[in-house]
Amino acid sequence: MKKYKDRLNDLLKRVNETYLIFAVFSFLTGLMLAGIFTPNYYSSDAPAQVEIKRGQNVSEITETLVRAEIVPSRTVFRTLVFLTGTDSKLKAGKYSFENGLSYFDVIEMLEKGVQEEQISVTIPEGIWQHELASLLQKKMGIDSTRFMNLSEDKVFLKSLGINSSTLEGYLLPETYYFNKNATAIDVIARMKREMDKLFDEEAKKRMAGLELKREEILALASIIDAETNIESEFKRISGVYHNRLKKDMLLQACPTVQYLKRYRKHNKIYFKDLEIDSPINTYMYPGLPPHPINNPGRAAIKAALFPEEHRYYYFVANGTGGHTFSKSLAEHNRNVGKYRKWRRIHN
Repeated sequence: MKKYKDRLNDLLKRVNETYLIFAVFSFLTGLMLAGIFTPNYYSSDAPAQVEIKRGQNVSEITETLVRAEIVPSRTVFRTLVFLTGTDSKLKAGKYSFENGLSYFDVIEMLEKGVQEEQISVTIPEGIWQHELASLLQKKMGIDSTRFMNLSEDKVFLKSLGINSSTLEGYLLPETYYFNKNATAIDVIARMKREMDKLFDEEAKKRMAGLELKREEILALASIIDAETNIESEFKRISGVYHNRLKKDMLLQACPTVQYLKRYRKHNKIYFKDLEIDSPINTYMYPGLPPHPINNPGRAAIKAALFPEEHRYYYFVANGTGGHTFSKSLAEHNRNVGKYRKWRRIHN
């Protein structure tokens, strides 16, 4: 960004007439007020994918960027391109624009051009760390052993500002465009940065109100993400666990036990598994597990922060993909009986 500020200053120095200096200065002041140095945010959560085609002029490029909500003002962008002398230097290519770029950030990216071929990787929400390592190896050739070693490297975790024994839970699942030659550290840094963006001032105030830390929100979100594939249930399930936490009840979350047996070829758990002596086992230990049990997605994190308010304390699968919720243990036991009957009939 500094080089563009320098170019603007040079332009002012080359202008001799007093009235023109005043006019340019006034115009630039207006642009400053328009926020040319501040981040521009668009509505989508994922990075915006934009193709600048070969032969497009500045006006056409500007229209492409405005339609994608990368820049908010046509006039400001075109003017800055002219004043910075980059009108003939913007390069064609497929770009991935992260949210929160300033006008100068965008101009700089377009002037540099796409340096490397990019690979699209879709990372499922609620993915276990070892499965993420395998996915990245398959899609990008990243050494899965190296990735897992970094995930448990205390020095590396500390450098990222993570106070945990594992990186699991701190990487945001999303569709990403990574450079073809990106390293494990590059990927981790990008995913961690996207996760950090979710914990803005609103989230911090909410956590203070809930008296929960970030790692606790992520731990709860990871359980929610593992409980159901139906996003509309997330906030209700979150409400159940918030209610149980307030009553100092054991969470008794099956996904925490599944996590302890995550290298099995199936996700079934047996009664004997409920007795595994581990702080992660919420059938044995009160409160949330000491760290997330997967990498939760945006919706699950939002649900953990903003649970549905109700008086449910229990839920069980209903046999059709969803869950039946109940307020009392007696009601819950009846629902469990109905589910077991459904299983006997359909298995």
